[in-house]
Amino acid sequence: MPNYLQVFILALVQGACELLPVSSSAHVIAAEKLMRLNPSSPEMTMLLVMLHTGTMFAVIAYFWKGWMRDYFSVPAKLRWFVIQITVATFCTLIVGLGLKEIIEKVFLRARPHAQIEDIFSNLPLMAVSLAAVGVLIIYSGGREAKSARHPEVETPHSIWMGLIQGFCLPFRGFSRSGATISIGLLCRLPKQKLEEFSFALAVVLTPAVVGREAWRLLKDRAWSATLSHESTVSLFAPGVVGIIFSFIAGWLALKWLSRWLEGGRWTWFGYYCLVAAAGVFVLYFATR
Repeated sequence: MPNYLQVFILALVQGACELLPVSSSAHVIAAEKLMRLNPSSPEMTMLLVMLHTGTMFAVIAYFWKGWMRDYFSVPAKLRWFVIQITVATFCTLIVGLGLKEIIEKVFLRARPHAQIEDIFSNLPLMAVSLAAVGVLIIYSGGREAKSARHPEVETPHSIWMGLIQGFCLPFRGFSRSGATISIGLLCRLPKQKLEEFSFALAVVLTPAVVGREAWRLLKDRAWSATLSHESTVSLFAPGVVGIIFSFIAGWLALKWLSRWLEGGRWTWFGYYCLVAAAGVFVLYFATR
């Protein structure tokens, strides 16, 4: 289990990167590797999703006024918003669960009791994922229209954003926000509405991911023995501390993202992802 200093560092990394299109998971896992922690262990994947919870609260606090203004104030708009979120989330689950089955049953079939989390610490795969989303961000930024063609998120847009979000789930490094916002830009959606919708999807998805990792942790045999000697509170306390710091860092990161997205500097995040991909490759060869 990481100590509180390590949790503090990981929370700042997670919070700063989660709401930027640079893949927080890749940065957190790289930091874990440098601190000689195992990113694929149940306690570390649980810590990661608890840090995601902190940034989820930051998203809710940051976008609440916009959601109230654009969707929650009018019943018809709220219904349409819920429908689009549901469509996108359904597509995410289809792709995400499908990829999970394929990876576990085909690519990891030689490993007994293989789980999708086993590939989370694969640095070469992470580097390729970072590079791929970097190219997508640069491409979408280069094709970005001067003015939006569609004033609102429509069902085809929800489907595309849900599908790409599902593809992000198993691949650490393939930024969820980077991919969904890039697809929205290619669909010529308004930046403000696109940003609000993309992070609303994250808010819906995060509780399910947290629940899965909590269940995975409690099912782990090694941790079952630990639970008989240590209180559950002491096991989850570092994650609770991490939630607070990731909330603060996430709030500040959202302000940065909004300013750069509106200011036409979206492609800069893509170039950063390419540099980060090279850095992950260097880390891989340095730690072999």
